[in-house]
Amino acid sequence: MRVFTGSLSTETNTFAPLPTSLEDFADRGYYPAGTHPPEMTIFSGPLWAARQRGAQHGWTVIEGMAAGAQPSGITTRHAYETLRDELLRDLRQALPVDMVVLGLHGAMVADGYEDCEGDLLARVRAIVGPDVAVGAELDPHCHLSDAMVSNANMLVAYKEYPHTDIRERALELVDFCAAIVERRIAPVAAVVDCEMVVTIRTPQEPARSYIDRLSALEGKDGILSISLMHGFPWGDVPNMGTKLLVYADGDAGVAQSLARRLADELIGMRECLTPACPDMDQAIDQALACGVTPVVIADAADNPGGGGAGDATFMLRRLHERGIQDVAVGPLWDPVAVRVAFSAGVGARLPLRIGGKIGPMSGEPIDLPCAVKALVPDMIMTGLSGSPAAVGNAALVEADGIEIVLISVRAQALHTDVFTQLGCRLDEKALIVVKSAQHFHAAFSQVARHIIYADAPGSAALDLRTLPYRRAQRPKWPIDGRDI
Repeated sequence: MRVFTGSLSTETNTFAPLPTSLEDFADRGYYPAGTHPPEMTIFSGPLWAARQRGAQHGWTVIEGMAAGAQPSGITTRHAYETLRDELLRDLRQALPVDMVVLGLHGAMVADGYEDCEGDLLARVRAIVGPDVAVGAELDPHCHLSDAMVSNANMLVAYKEYPHTDIRERALELVDFCAAIVERRIAPVAAVVDCEMVVTIRTPQEPARSYIDRLSALEGKDGILSISLMHGFPWGDVPNMGTKLLVYADGDAGVAQSLARRLADELIGMRECLTPACPDMDQAIDQALACGVTPVVIADAADNPGGGGAGDATFMLRRLHERGIQDVAVGPLWDPVAVRVAFSAGVGARLPLRIGGKIGPMSGEPIDLPCAVKALVPDMIMTGLSGSPAAVGNAALVEADGIEIVLISVRAQALHTDVFTQLGCRLDEKALIVVKSAQHFHAAFSQVARHIIYADAPGSAALDLRTLPYRRAQRPKWPIDGRDI
């Protein structure tokens, strides 16, 4: 069997001011055909899985370009078309193939392209024809479109949020596509739009039990695969929203019936799936009142994983104004402050201007008297599913009882080692404020006694009613009210 694999992945916050360029793909990971490293990256699950299965079964695996960028604003036309065309050129050179498996995101938006994945999959299908199995692994925070479904034989999304199952879903995708090639299955898809957008934090109930029920239904009564697409609310495009995708083996009616039933069940749970998000002062008050430490506060609206700049100073300023001590904050993206800290050296004390550089949703820069406590060049954080995540040069500075992790490459707090590699003792802190919405949870829940999701200002604001939607299909809960 001849298998082609590659990836092109980013998540686009259409409200964010930072464009996504070719340089942003180079920062997170750009590998021309045949140069991907041995370890899996977050955007290359199917490539890694094809390697594993290819070695087991004696397949010929041809690896095309693999590229991924940190979530940010709209991708430039030049970046998307350049990378898309490189991947398609690699595919043409690999022909003939029996299977194509791609690592995509599902919420990539470029200048002139509201549905990048639909565009890419349509071009892949035009190249390989109707008889080749085409599959893709998706992030559940995607905009599932008709073009994506109609041009792929199989789409599989991660089930977990935080995304701890990238490897498992990638292997599942490759196995499904191999079964299609061997004519052991004939998947037919059904999609139901829930007419809402809900962030589903899978470690918590009732989401945990719901996801477990989806998994239990797979492999029985003709059901092959079930993917719950949360949707990505910070992407203002027509296909945005929560959807159920069900594949049955040759029976469209079975797939449609189950998708509708599962969607209705999810709609009935939507209020329970949406936790209370206090404002900054309320979140700080709640954390201090817990009586046990440390407490984690998620500064979700400035989450780089949702397209936030990662340099917002709102939470940091409020903590400093209130004189809160024994606090760790980060990682905060500020290449200039990092450069100054590295120039000053460990042990230096100096006034440092931090954050607030990108736009109104970053707040004003904050000037603090800082001590440089640690410096790590080219630091690698543990990323999703254990994949490496580069944060560039990293500095730990302390100001009036607040330790701040500064990084030169945008990234969210995926693991506690973004603090601990710099010597920050999280177990000794009263509060830990992370630039993340949920991916921090797997690692930080091991040290946190309590977790609070704060609704601070930012370009990934949690109150969706504050965002200026123009393109998303409406009405949609909760954007248009909680009673629709």
